[in-house]
Amino acid sequence: LKPRLLWCCAGSPTIALSSLPFLLWILVLIPPPLRKGQTFVLNMIGSAARQALRAAVTTARPRAGRQLATSRGGVLARTALRSTTANPWTLAVSNKRSFCSGGTIQIKTPEFGAESITEGTLQEWNKKAGDFVEEGEIIAVIETDKVSVEVKAEKSGTLVEILAQPEDTVEVGQPLANFKPGGTAPPKKAEEPKPAAEQPKEEAKAPAPAAAEPAAAAPASGPARSEKRVKMNRMRKSIARSMKEAQNTTCMLTTFQEVDMNAIINLRKEYKDEFEGSHGIRLGFMGAFVKASTYALQQIPAVNAFIDDAKQEIVYRDYCDISVAVASPKGLVVPVIRDAQAMTIADVEGTIGELALKARNDALGMEDMMNGTFTITNGGVFGSMLSTPILNTGFGPQSAILGMHFTKPRPTVLKNGDIVPRPVMYLALSYDHRLVDGREAVTFLCMVRDQIEDPRRLLLGC
Repeated sequence: LKPRLLWCCAGSPTIALSSLPFLLWILVLIPPPLRKGQTFVLNMIGSAARQALRAAVTTARPRAGRQLATSRGGVLARTALRSTTANPWTLAVSNKRSFCSGGTIQIKTPEFGAESITEGTLQEWNKKAGDFVEEGEIIAVIETDKVSVEVKAEKSGTLVEILAQPEDTVEVGQPLANFKPGGTAPPKKAEEPKPAAEQPKEEAKAPAPAAAEPAAAAPASGPARSEKRVKMNRMRKSIARSMKEAQNTTCMLTTFQEVDMNAIINLRKEYKDEFEGSHGIRLGFMGAFVKASTYALQQIPAVNAFIDDAKQEIVYRDYCDISVAVASPKGLVVPVIRDAQAMTIADVEGTIGELALKARNDALGMEDMMNGTFTITNGGVFGSMLSTPILNTGFGPQSAILGMHFTKPRPTVLKNGDIVPRPVMYLALSYDHRLVDGREAVTFLCMVRDQIEDPRRLLLGC
């Protein structure tokens, strides 16, 4: 066979190209026992096919290629022509799989929104094999270190086979399921009316069993003591890791300041109804603190900067992307208010409302939380009086975080010496002391305090 094939290649490249698909199909049709016992046959045919292909490609004319394109098995031969060193057995098998797919495609793990995140944990399947799926319907949910990613159907079709199970670790691009596009949803079966319950026949009452003898009294024991172990999810592990890295990497220090909330509370009481009527959102305190912080960040640039440890450089940023800590069903998340320095209080309050709603619905994407320049966390909503917040470095480099706390009436000495009760909040600023000096940190807090105690400064920017 081999000498004759080579003779055909030298005499007629067209014949060689036309016979190549036949040779490749021989490899597919040889029974497995023959392949194992007579491997020399495979080697001879494979070697001959490769030599025939090289000779044909070298000497063949365009006309031969056109004839091959319309010949039987031309698709397989064209695949082989793309690589003269390809293994015919591999090409035949790959073509066979494609031919047998029957229009089935693979659903693969999508991108997670950040280059640093390459894998996640398959949390759940919302559909099972054999179910019909509408376009845009959520098929599965994958949990990453930062967010949960929904896998949606790009087309309507049937979920043929599930390739990954819940709790499996899946990488970007890894096949999750086989999916067959097309078709229509099966009609819903109408519920059949339940038959009327049959009346039970009266049965003769059996004599009551004799009363059992009282069991021996159980020995007295203490209250039940038990333990339960729950596996940490990816987000919780990521939060724990980033907090520990912040402690190990930065030189973290916290400074405190108190702020009289009387003026901002009175402002809110007086204008909250008009504000809500004009903007359609409620007036809170977070908008004022965000605006006060952006003003202070622009006056003290080091608090808004960070150290690039790899290049040993300080990076100063002239924009203020404020991360706001929000509680979600899966833990603490920090969505970002972009370019907060250019927003009004109404813009800030509206953006916070939208981000908080997305957090409660577990709909935050990676783009919503990455690369904030400064963080504000409000433990006061939970009743916290004082804390030392940890730098938020898990979603991008930062050098400071502002902690708000519970507002409580406390005795306050006024400028004229009078002692009166005033609503007071303690503020805490944790910062990277490698970059931010104590003078800058205290000055920053005093600027925030001054703007909150006299809200007119928020309008005047001083």
